[in-house]
Amino acid sequence: MNTTAAAAQANVTVATIRNWCRYGAVAAVKQAGRWIIDAASLAHRIAIGALKRPARKVEFTTDTMTAIGGNRWQKNGKDRVYINNWAEFAGIETTRYNTGNIASAYYQGERISNSQAGKLLSSIDKVWYDAADGKLHCRYGWSESRVAGRTELWAAVVDGIRNAIAAL
Repeated sequence: MNTTAAAAQANVTVATIRNWCRYGAVAAVKQAGRWIIDAASLAHRIAIGALKRPARKVEFTTDTMTAIGGNRWQKNGKDRVYINNWAEFAGIETTRYNTGNIASAYYQGERISNSQAGKLLSSIDKVWYDAADGKLHCRYGWSESRVAGRTELWAAVVDGIRNAIAAL
């Protein structure tokens, strides 16, 4: 199985799965630059994790948002945490040429065209947590992909952020 499917099954981020693969916490091999994870090894790792820590309630706070990689910004009476790597939480994986153009793209483990990946990446402009109201917000971009609509992509971002906070 790939990293995105493993992350969904283990209820952790794709970055956590990659770390597990690198450090040998799960049995995995790298083929063509992508991790292929052994399902039995992942199930064993999930069972170990369940023994160590009970399920934790997910809370959106400035501390949890910065812990998952957000950047805190305070100015003019506003207190926000910007999530600049929102695409990772949505399950968008891209590789790029030296020119910056997209070389290959995956959305939630499925191969997609480079142009659709560009449209996905430009369908959400910004993602932030506002400490005043305690909610996640986004500003939609200017395009929409055939692969996933804006609302579906936003739901994937929120789910990814929840999973990342739960994995802390």
